[in-house]
Amino acid sequence: MDDVAGAIADPVRREILVMLRAGRLSAGQIADRFEISRPAVSRHLRVLREAGLVRDDLVGRQRFYLLVPDRLGELERWLAQFSRASGWEHRLDALETEVYRTRREHRVRHEETQAAQRKDETA
Repeated sequence: MDDVAGAIADPVRREILVMLRAGRLSAGQIADRFEISRPAVSRHLRVLREAGLVRDDLVGRQRFYLLVPDRLGELERWLAQFSRASGWEHRLDALETEVYRTRREHRVRHEETQAAQRKDETA
């Protein structure tokens, strides 16, 4: 997990990962999108590759990079413990559901009571 966290700590590497979400790109295509040198982009790609976040395939003389999102899973699970969805937000959603259910039941009972009263008045 530490190598993955270290790899995504850099904003250039995070941007490369975002770019690769859409599909594979050549090293040249990636480098063209940055205002840093090609060797610098190459070093960023090496860090991502060593962390297991990208895979490279050599096709002729071009090297293509693909995202390997599975490596983010361990970090994602660790970060989930700090997410609101795993705590109060989930409980508040459940409470909201219960409030709506209770209000609906109360409204139905009230309508049934009023219908019964009208029936008694007409009888």
